[in-house]
Amino acid sequence: MKNHVLTSLLLGTAVLALAGCKSRNQQAATGQVQKILVKTAPAHTAEIERIAEFTGTIEPDKQNNICPSTPVRIDEILVEVGDRVKKGQLLVKMDQTQYRQNAVQLANLETDFQRLKTVYEAGGASKQQVDQAETQIAVLREATANLKENIELRSPIDGVVTGRYYDAGDMFSLSPVDGVVGVLTVMQINPLKVIVHVSEQYFPEVKLGMPVDLLVDIYPDRTFNGKVSLIYPAIDASTRTFPVEVSIPNASGTLRPGMYARATLNLGKDTGVVVSDLAVQKQIGTNEKFVYVVKDSTAERRTVTTGRQIGNEVHILSGVDSGDQVVTAGITRLSDGAPVEVRND
Repeated sequence: MKNHVLTSLLLGTAVLALAGCKSRNQQAATGQVQKILVKTAPAHTAEIERIAEFTGTIEPDKQNNICPSTPVRIDEILVEVGDRVKKGQLLVKMDQTQYRQNAVQLANLETDFQRLKTVYEAGGASKQQVDQAETQIAVLREATANLKENIELRSPIDGVVTGRYYDAGDMFSLSPVDGVVGVLTVMQINPLKVIVHVSEQYFPEVKLGMPVDLLVDIYPDRTFNGKVSLIYPAIDASTRTFPVEVSIPNASGTLRPGMYARATLNLGKDTGVVVSDLAVQKQIGTNEKFVYVVKDSTAERRTVTTGRQIGNEVHILSGVDSGDQVVTAGITRLSDGAPVEVRND
């Protein structure tokens, strides 16, 4: 009984196989080829905003490392990291020993000079002696004034103390500490700036005062407004870019130096070819993007260069012309040269 059932199954399989072969042979004999059903939409020309995005790091508008010009002991540091300071505010007091010595010497020389002038007027001293004394006083007065500036370190800007590298009683050195030569670092954080490196193709379009939108990752729902404040005049031959400085108001103190930012420049409007985003495919394992265009009931694979996403459409920089019928459905079954039947209803 089992052998009878097995024989029947084998005979049935053979009959089906023969029928399939016969059907394919008949199809080949009549010249009929199975067409793949697809939907298409025409590529068309649209007005496109020329948006360019560049990345950079937020920097202070100004930064100063506060330090004396010579090694000297630190008497007192009057501020801490995070303190806001005003221009001209006293930040650090240095040891005054050398200054006081010079000040005493200067006072003595000035007293001696007054006596010398009296002797000179009475005819008891020469003009040369008077001139030499005046020169000596001028040199010492300049040195004393310089020492005074170096014992009272003041902030040259309004800003925030962002670094402190010494404590009171330490001997200041001209050797770097943590990569900085200074007792303190003061940064101006309102405004801030971002320097982005813009492709040379945009050089004619970038203008001073041009508005710039900035996005910062830690504030994903906010857009910060800046403007182009400086355009560097030379293009880097190795990168084919030029630096552009963007100034950002920061009265609220929300932004901070060191944050990563994306700057978007609106470079005006232009016309370009767009297609449905359903049509654009990406080759697995590569960055190649492609579409299928239908010509004479045949699918033609086109490699394309894409621009921005605009709603549910994609700007095509090259590879497709306006009016081309681009496949939007049935793409997964296609290959270059495959016969197709278009049904858009």
